[in-house]
Amino acid sequence: MSWIQNPVEFLKSLFDRAVAVADPMTTLRHFLPERPVGRVVVVGAGKASARMAEAIENYWGPCEGIVLTRYGYSRACRGIKIIEAAHPVSDISGVEGTIEILKLLSGLEEGDFVVCLISGGASALLVAPRDEVTLSDLQILNKLLLNSGAPISSINTLRKHLSKVKGGQLAAIAYPAQMLCLMISDVPGDDPGYIGSGPTVGVTSKPKDALGLLSQWNIAAPNSISLALSGSSLVVPPDDVRLSRVVNQICAAPIQSLNAAAELGRSFGCAVELLGDALEGEAREVGLSQANLALGLKANMKIGDPPILLLSGGELTVTHPGSGSGGPNSEFSLSLALGLQGADGINAIACDTDGVDGTLDVAGAIITPDTLSIAGMRGIDPRVSLSNNDSHNFFEAVGGQVVTGPTLTNVNDFRAVLIQSLLI
Repeated sequence: MSWIQNPVEFLKSLFDRAVAVADPMTTLRHFLPERPVGRVVVVGAGKASARMAEAIENYWGPCEGIVLTRYGYSRACRGIKIIEAAHPVSDISGVEGTIEILKLLSGLEEGDFVVCLISGGASALLVAPRDEVTLSDLQILNKLLLNSGAPISSINTLRKHLSKVKGGQLAAIAYPAQMLCLMISDVPGDDPGYIGSGPTVGVTSKPKDALGLLSQWNIAAPNSISLALSGSSLVVPPDDVRLSRVVNQICAAPIQSLNAAAELGRSFGCAVELLGDALEGEAREVGLSQANLALGLKANMKIGDPPILLLSGGELTVTHPGSGSGGPNSEFSLSLALGLQGADGINAIACDTDGVDGTLDVAGAIITPDTLSIAGMRGIDPRVSLSNNDSHNFFEAVGGQVVTGPTLTNVNDFRAVLIQSLLI
């Protein structure tokens, strides 16, 4: 008979395990060759990129290079320059840092070797807008995209066609140097073309496809955006020759973290059900769906049955008509709590593995059977909070926020629902 006495700490330990196995300091060494003879240049962008750069130097020693990361995510490197910039909405620091990277890559020769480090967040950090598009207009577009409910595949398709570095263009600039691109995946399906908007992967979509996405997701973008996607001065995508010396390799992905959490759960006697590492959709809808699943499983449990652990990953979205503050993990958790209505024996955690849920420095939230009753005692209506997309403030008020600070990796969302039967 298994019974987990402290469900909250157990769930947090699962999340910690999921993050730990995606630490670049342990994962990168499996994908690095011996340090090449000759000039080696390291570039990159993303919320995990500074930690990736630190890992590179841990194995190869000091290296020449420039890496962009989110404010507060820097690491001390001996040779690689770390530049901090804004995420999820780009700023001038990202623009200037990208210019530095492009200057470094320009003029490389065939015998040179480039390591490119890409992780989630690179789309906002590695920023070089098309000439027709101002940074201000790009910032407006990104804010609209974040609140639209569009999946990351749509968001990054738009970003590719408005950039001078995405969609393989960064790798093309480094040609004829050889390039190894190491990626930490934060996208459902682990498609390298969508990780960081694919700066080292050729683009397969057309500008008209990107233009159609504006209508599909009801995005009232600035005029310069539409004109850039429909005008005559379209960016010519890199040809196969300029991408022929690039090797793209994913060195950490969501399924590895889910499997590690599953292994830990089984060691505690749990029956584990993996719901998938690539879930997408509205956070509140997925939260309600998993609440119904958990209640159904709970109803069929007998006294003394082992705990059931539901694990899932992916990237949920939030269509944001409300004025509140809430990321997909917190909104999922609030919807889950409402669906469970305080059901005994069901606890859950939902967090982004990078430590940032949406735009705030909150990883996500944890719920217990007491979550709604605590809200009631504090005069908070959870349904009003959900309708106003105000899940962050809800969980701050009830003590359910999970705050980790920078985790230095990013393999997307992590969700765990623990279902326990009665002990006796």
